[in-house]
Amino acid sequence: MVQKTYFKTKDYAKVKFTLSPENADSVEIFGLNNDWTNSVELKKKKDGSFAVEVSLPKNSTHEFKYRINCQEWLNEAEADGETPNEFGGSNSLIKID
Repeated sequence: MVQKTYFKTKDYAKVKFTLSPENADSVEIFGLNNDWTNSVELKKKKDGSFAVEVSLPKNSTHEFKYRINCQEWLNEAEADGETPNEFGGSNSLIKID
């Protein structure tokens, strides 16, 4: 799930990413701010889900993908869209207005 919070006086939005994959020990996001090398790690919650909140600049679009247990790649079902990637698959898109 992706939840966006906009602020009238700020030039960024807070975006909360939440994911509940089965049998996951770790969840990371790659690609935000075009950074496919350094991941953003989601924190595991008591209910077994993983979540993180990041700030993204307004009027921007970001490709991203989740990586589960350092091996399985997943797209976000509730993303704003998808775009093809160089590996023959697709990446999730998030648009910050």
